[in-house]
Order: sequence, then structure tokens, then C-alpha cells
Amino acid sequence: MAEQLDIKELDQVVVRFSGDSGDGMQLAGNIFSTVSATVGNSISTFPDYPADIRAPQGSLTGVSGFQVHIGAEQVYTPGDLCDVLVAMNAAAFKTQLRYAKPNATIIIDTDSFGKKDLEKAEFKSDDYIAEMGVDPDRVIACPLTTMVKEALAESGMDTKSVLKCRNMFALGLVCWLFDRDLNVAFSFLREKFAKKPAIAEANIRVIQAGYDYGHNTHSAAMNVRRIETKVKQPGRYMDITGNKATAYGFIAAAEKAGLQLYLGSYPITPATDVLHELSKHKSLGVKTVQCEDEISGCASAVGASFAGALAVTSTSGPGICLKSEAMNLAVIMELPLVVLDVQRGGPATGLPTKSEQTDLLQVLFGRNGESPMPVLAALSPTDCFQAAYDASKIALEHMTPVVLLTDAFIANGSGAFKLPELDKMPAICPPYVPEELRGSWTPYMRAENGTRYWAVPGREGFEHILGGLEKDNKTGAISTNPENHDLMTRLRAEKVAKIEVPDLEVEGDVDDADLLIVGFGSTYGHLHAAMDELRGAGHKVALAQFRYINPLPKNTAEVLKRYPKVVVAEQNMGQLAAYLRMKVDGFVPAQFNEVKGQPFVVSELLEAFKQLLEAPHSAPEGATIP
Repeated sequence: MAEQLDIKELDQVVVRFSGDSGDGMQLAGNIFSTVSATVGNSISTFPDYPADIRAPQGSLTGVSGFQVHIGAEQVYTPGDLCDVLVAMNAAAFKTQLRYAKPNATIIIDTDSFGKKDLEKAEFKSDDYIAEMGVDPDRVIACPLTTMVKEALAESGMDTKSVLKCRNMFALGLVCWLFDRDLNVAFSFLREKFAKKPAIAEANIRVIQAGYDYGHNTHSAAMNVRRIETKVKQPGRYMDITGNKATAYGFIAAAEKAGLQLYLGSYPITPATDVLHELSKHKSLGVKTVQCEDEISGCASAVGASFAGALAVTSTSGPGICLKSEAMNLAVIMELPLVVLDVQRGGPATGLPTKSEQTDLLQVLFGRNGESPMPVLAALSPTDCFQAAYDASKIALEHMTPVVLLTDAFIANGSGAFKLPELDKMPAICPPYVPEELRGSWTPYMRAENGTRYWAVPGREGFEHILGGLEKDNKTGAISTNPENHDLMTRLRAEKVAKIEVPDLEVEGDVDDADLLIVGFGSTYGHLHAAMDELRGAGHKVALAQFRYINPLPKNTAEVLKRYPKVVVAEQNMGQLAAYLRMKVDGFVPAQFNEVKGQPFVVSELLEAFKQLLEAPHSAPEGATIP
């Protein structure tokens, strides 16, 4: 068995599964990451979907990838380049080799490298390994499809169903390479295909066949590695995607607040999985409505909020454009609402399966009138749970719509999530109108912190009407009085500005950094990894990652002006940098901006940040690197 072999201990490894959209690469990657998370490894994943709805089989544009980074200690990114590349066909080999290290182990299915396959992938010769400049000793070339057919020869399954199991053979082989326990994978499949046990057992048989192939093959590339967890924290863990964690965060907030959870949504990539997940939890009082369009999704949530629910609407950038009027309705009515924006590449349809941070200024300012709204940004797939909980708490306790920003990278990516204890999470206390105000209460009467009291329909003596027209501060009646409108505008802004958020945390060389890296949301892992490598090389570097964007933490100006050089790195053309310049007098940072639809590459960040560190003075105003 594998235990008798020369097993190499590694601190970390990156594996990339790639193949056609229908080859099940996402499932294979998810199972492998689940197996790794279960044994306590830190993980970070990156599903890389094609933008085509269904590209022709074997085409270069139809390749789907799933990359997972496994570490004995905390890993922050899915990794720049992989140590093991699984290429299920010629197109995957052609397009995904760029993501592999020069010495990476490459697993290919030779049955998918026929003449027609090579032509589709635009290879010029039959010697595709030499054409790509790959050392053949690093390639595990196996007739994977043939062996899957042999493994399921007596299953009674048709050929199409048999071929759908090819991904499990690759998974079994990778599990052998990294000494993984197959029982976790078996349990995963039996649960996933609980209603189709024959399918589950067929996939299990193929995983075992892939594992046995690795054990019985003696190849220069077939070295078993093991990643032992070095820092173990007791608790129950699961591999969780950002979208699922977001859904769980909303459920937890509703439970803590003692409210029903309502989601009004319209399907849109990459936010739809939140709708799918929440629709599974009717037993917890969750109500989900798939509406006819984005506008009605948001408007129905406003109605649910008026009725006393924790109301949520989910979408991506194009949907925010459409929801803006209904979002503004929640602003003027001062009702709690969480607007989830899972950002994607734009503008227009843009790159629907790719990731950007290009909605920041839209959610801050993209509505008519003075429309202040708190904005939060989740830092990682697992942080999506806490971010959703925190956004819900702010919305409910301050009677305001709140925008929660995630993006395709962390929404589809996953991490090892330690299940929280609900009784230890902070309380959520909505400002219900006190009983002693019965008879004297009016709709815009406020608590001491400026928050409007919440009168849920059904309480006798607190009947009222809200709407989109400006209301009188004292009576709640429609008002066009200039002084009243100015007052109401300021009250709504002050309410948001007074929200208490945690101070901006600085990591790294807090006291004496020569360079402060600044980012927001999902770039946290890549920027943290870059900071760690720079510090390891002897540089003095710190990192400040914004989670709360409106209102900004109170110490924002002090932190940003503390260091001699500051660079704001973001996946847009400089939206956070522009916002910070507007909010902090005299703040003139350098900028690192990319809009590629892909996560940052740590090696590129390192090169750019080294240029700044080596420069004799801080970058001039408006300077961008590289």
C-alpha cells in the first residue's frame, strides 16, 4: 500500500483539474478539496468556468478548470501555478499548461488525444508532448477512458453514463498521489447520489480503479506526497464555497434575530447558487421567491422587510443596475434590506463567469439623489458567512439597506470552514418601536442613535404608511417642504455615518513598514501572500484590507498616512483609490490595477511592489504600477 512507499512530506501543493465543461472537473475538484479539508488541511480553491454556455466538445474555449491549493498551514490563495495538472483532453493540455510549474506532474487521458482531438486543439503534430516542450518523464499518460470502461464493464450502464465517470478515475489517481483517505470521497458520493445508489457505487468503483492504477504504476512522475496539518484547531469543519457560506450567514442572522428569512431573487451568474442553497431550507422558515426580473426580486424583498422579515435580494453587477430604484425605496422608507452583489466581469454581459471588483463605485453612488448605504466586502469564501451575518445585523439594527460585496472568485471558491456556535455569535436587536410610544408614535420617530423605529404590521396602534415620496419628519405625511427634505436627507446620512464598525486592522510590520499594501474584499489572500513573501525576503511591509467601506473605519486616515509609501491594489481601474482620495485629505497612493477577469498572480504583485520599495521616493500622484 501507499504507506510502504517512499512518501515525501510537503508543506503545500497545488492541483489543477481541467477538461471539457461536461467532464466533471468541478465535482472532482470539490471532492478532493473536501477530502483534504476533512483531514485538517488548509485549502483555497478556484473554479475557472468557460464563459460559453456550451462550447463544442474538445474546443479550446470550452475548457473548464478547478484549482485547489492544500497546505499544512494557512494558505491564502489557490496558487499561481500548479504542481499537478490533470488534462482530460488535448484542448485542456493545450490551454492549461500555462498554469503548471515547469516541473509539474501532468496526468493525461491518452484516449482523448486522437487525430481529431489534436486538430480541435490546434496541435501541429502528433507529438503533442514535445510540441508543448514538456519533459515526458513528468507525464502520466494513461488510457483513462479505456480503463473506466473496463472498470464498469459489468455495471449495465450505457456508454454515455460510463464516460461521465472518467473524472472519478482522475480523482482516484490524484488521491493516491497525495495519500488521501478514499472513505471520505466514498461518503461524499453516497450522500450526493443518495437517490441513485447505482450511480454512486459506479463512481466509487472508478475512484478505486484510479487509486489502484497509481499504486500499480511505476513512473518517474508517480511519487506519493503527504501534507500533514501542522496547526490543528479542534472543531467541526467542512469544505464550503463562498455562496453557500453566504447563504448560511443569512440563515444564522435570521435565527439569531428571531425572524423569518426572505430572499427575492432572479437567477444570474455567479449569484444563483445562493438562491439554490436557501431554497433547500424551508424547514428553517426560509422563504425564497424566484421572481420574473431583478426589479421585482428587490421590490418583493422591500415588501417582506416592511412585513417584518430579514429581507435579502441577491444579484450581480448588471442586476444592481436594475435594482437601484427599489434599493432607493428601501433608503427613503428606512427599511432593513441586504443586497448581495456577487461581482463579475463587465460591462454589460461582459465576462459572466469571471471575477472583478468593478461594482464598488456603483454600490456606493449608483442611485439617484442622496442615497447613503452601508457597504461591506467579504475577504474570503469562509468569511462570506460572517460578512453575511454582519451585513444582516447592520441592516436590522440600523433600519437601512446594506450592500454586501463578494465576487465570482470567492463565491465559487471554497475553504475549510470551522462551523461556528450560534449561541456565541453577537446578538441582533432590531429597534422595534417601544410599547410606551403607543398613541404618540409617528413613522419617522427615531431612537437615540438616529435609527427609525420599526413598527411591524399587526401591532394595534402602530398602523402606518410608508412610500417613495419624501415624508415629514414629525408626522410621516407626504411633504415637499424644502427644510424638511434637507433635514431628512441629513438624518439618513448621519444614521449611516454613525454606524460603529471595527477599526482598520494592519498586519505585518505594523510599526515600521516601508510600504503599506491596501486592498478590499476578495484580494485579501493574494495581497497577504505577497506581503508574507516580501517580509520573508527582508522587506518591511504591512497590509490593510478594507472589509467595511461605508462607513469607513474611524482610524482610516491615521493608518493611510502613517507609512511613507502606500499602494492600493484592486481588480478595477482604481475605484477604491479614488474613493479613499475623496475621503482622506492629502492621500495620494500608488496604484496596482488589473481587470483580467482572473485573480491576482502573486508573482506579479511581488514584482510591482518591489519596484515601489526600491524607488527613492513615493510614487507621484496618479502613478500606476507596473
